[in-house]
Amino acid sequence: MEKAKPSFAQKYPALNDILSFLMFVGAVALGTFVLNSFVFQSYNVVGGSMENTFNNGDRVIVNRLAVTAAHFAEKEYIPERGDVIVFANGGSNSPTMSCEAQVGIKDQYIIKRVIAFPGERVVVEDGVLTVYNDENPDGFHPDDETRKSENDGPKSYTSGSINMIVPEGELFVSGDNREGSNSLDSRSGLGTIPFCRVMGPVSFRIFPLNAIRAF
Repeated sequence: MEKAKPSFAQKYPALNDILSFLMFVGAVALGTFVLNSFVFQSYNVVGGSMENTFNNGDRVIVNRLAVTAAHFAEKEYIPERGDVIVFANGGSNSPTMSCEAQVGIKDQYIIKRVIAFPGERVVVEDGVLTVYNDENPDGFHPDDETRKSENDGPKSYTSGSINMIVPEGELFVSGDNREGSNSLDSRSGLGTIPFCRVMGPVSFRIFPLNAIRAF
């Protein structure tokens, strides 16, 4: 009977170990890329525009899966009113930029709360933010659904004066800390946000450890 030839692993055990290790590293890297791109992604909160819901230095997890599922179905992802979202910053003076160009700006992401949708009228007057639409022709205050207290959710006073219709395919967003110049958002130089720039809704805060919670 002919003796079986030794396998590659038997002939070159050291090389086999190296190749196995490289395959493991590659699989981990690929898995991490897929998770970060299509499932969950983490961001650091910078600045105080979302106080007191989020503070400077908080670490949040964004649900990319919701966006991935919508795009897989060849639809735009549209968040819910009151969601806190992270979106790519196209710049305050770049309304004509393509979504690809806007998303391509490295490390430029902003966190805000969704206030109004296309065709709705947003009015800020005497410190009060009101949204008007077909279902609410007399207007309503979207923060009433999301404000748990002055220390959790949008603060009650909104600075500025605005009366505008949200353009088609875009969102009106605002920080929770709206007094004075604390938040650059759709009330001011940031403008409204195209659906295609939304990275996803914030699902969790994972840092600081004493403030971990779901949203």
